[in-house]
Amino acid sequence: MRAVGWARSFPVSGGVREGRRWARDHLRSLGWTEDAPETVDDVLLTVSELITNAHVHAHSSAQLVLTWDSRCLHVSVHDEDGSGVPAPRTPDATSPGGRGLALVDAVSDHWHAHAQAHGKTITACFTPVVTG
Repeated sequence: MRAVGWARSFPVSGGVREGRRWARDHLRSLGWTEDAPETVDDVLLTVSELITNAHVHAHSSAQLVLTWDSRCLHVSVHDEDGSGVPAPRTPDATSPGGRGLALVDAVSDHWHAHAQAHGKTITACFTPVVTG
């Protein structure tokens, strides 16, 4: 099995938009923007949510790693908040937040979070649905 991967850190100021652009460029290099556009949309939504969570909740830069192992694209975001791993929550109907992990759960094939010595990492897996 041959795997490829990319990694980049996104600062709190302006990182979400740049993270989506960066991820889209790498998905284009895999041919996904042409062959699996719906999966690309799901990946980009996940990138946005996970980078936003790192910035808003951990007050941290977000280290984004994309790894393609020919079966699954692993989208991992690491932050430096040592307060444990998050869990999806039921959002308050009047609050604009609290839906990020529920969205990741809905659009990814599966996801998990794990604590590390300095922060936590959330990884979601995507298998492309080829439309052509």
